[in-house]
Amino acid sequence: MPAEFATVTADDLVTGEAVALDLPPAGLGTRAASGLIDVAVTLLLFVGVLVVALVASIPTDKALVQVAVIGSTVLVFIAYPTTLETLTHGKSLGKLALGLRVVRDDAGPVTVHQSFVRALIGVVEIYLLTGAPALLSALVSSKGKRLGDHAAGTYVVRERVRLELPPPPSMPPPLAAWARTADIASLPAGLALAVRQLVGRFPTIDPATRRALADRLAAEVAPYVAPAPPRGTPPEAFLTAVLAARRERDTARLRREDELRRRLTRRR
Repeated sequence: MPAEFATVTADDLVTGEAVALDLPPAGLGTRAASGLIDVAVTLLLFVGVLVVALVASIPTDKALVQVAVIGSTVLVFIAYPTTLETLTHGKSLGKLALGLRVVRDDAGPVTVHQSFVRALIGVVEIYLLTGAPALLSALVSSKGKRLGDHAAGTYVVRERVRLELPPPPSMPPPLAAWARTADIASLPAGLALAVRQLVGRFPTIDPATRRALADRLAAEVAPYVAPAPPRGTPPEAFLTAVLAARRERDTARLRREDELRRRLTRRR
């Protein structure tokens, strides 16, 4: 099946049932370009905020000048990136321009705390130390993490990733007759995603772990299936049969709906 491009959103990144979604980290060059954009924007913003603060404070009191400098620094270098990254679910202006996003190590959306930690450490590793620690850390990290990412438990991914769609699971022959007559309800989105990911990774998981995960998911899927599969059915085969049956039924339903729409359109 040809590769397709899939846009990664905050909702797409969340997976379930201990089956992690592996998102490719952004390349070092792209991250560096994104960082340069962010640094340039931040420094320009800092100069503008500082000038306004000094103009307002110099005629009044010298103590207010120190407060203005400290306040401007905290506002621009910590509060601004933390707020922006939190509200945009992991994006800064540089990342937005180059199609990048910060995510948690488990591929979920970043939290306020994680954005704050990244911004706080970024003041030291990027601005005070001219970015050298960030570059060295990214070079030795398999996910291109800077020190702030290590501390916050985050990394940067490409927002548009090339997605290789695996072939859909085929019905296990011993369960074909059972699946034709079984009542198999639609699974909740999170559970269906976990089952699809696990079934797709059966060949790459060691047998003990595969059986443990399959047992767990089979127990959660069982309430949506009646009657139960034949006694002695392996949980891996059960999950594969459920996916194959749901796909066949959903495909048939979509075809019927499409045919109905075509007939209604012709009548008009």
